[in-house]
Amino acid sequence: MPEPGMSIGQVARAAGVHVETIRFYERRGLILQPEKPLYGMRRYPAEIIARIRFIKHAQLLGFTLSEVRELLGLRIDSPDTCVEVQRRAKGKLAKVREKILALRTMETVLESLVHACEQQDLVHPACPILQVMDENE
Repeated sequence: MPEPGMSIGQVARAAGVHVETIRFYERRGLILQPEKPLYGMRRYPAEIIARIRFIKHAQLLGFTLSEVRELLGLRIDSPDTCVEVQRRAKGKLAKVREKILALRTMETVLESLVHACEQQDLVHPACPILQVMDENE
């Protein structure tokens, strides 16, 4: 009779990740590694798939693994939990907006540098982009 649970490969396929991702999450303490029986292989409970998907989704939203660990600890039904998760999500949103602003600034500067390079006078062959980078050392 087969052992209950799933192999690491089955879990990886079901969760849409690589086996190494599961091992990485185990090393980081985000998921528990099942005990290995004397004979046979480790078997994972089906619930681990939802946990792995939660971790991946949180990462896609910009949460670090450390922050994901904290969010996993808050996964209980409580009004206080929702308030705390919302507070953390607002903080993450503020950081995302800061990054977007910084990226837009970089975009504007790069656009102007590329434009300056395209308009460059062949009499002065020095690259305007490299000149600006030299000036900012």
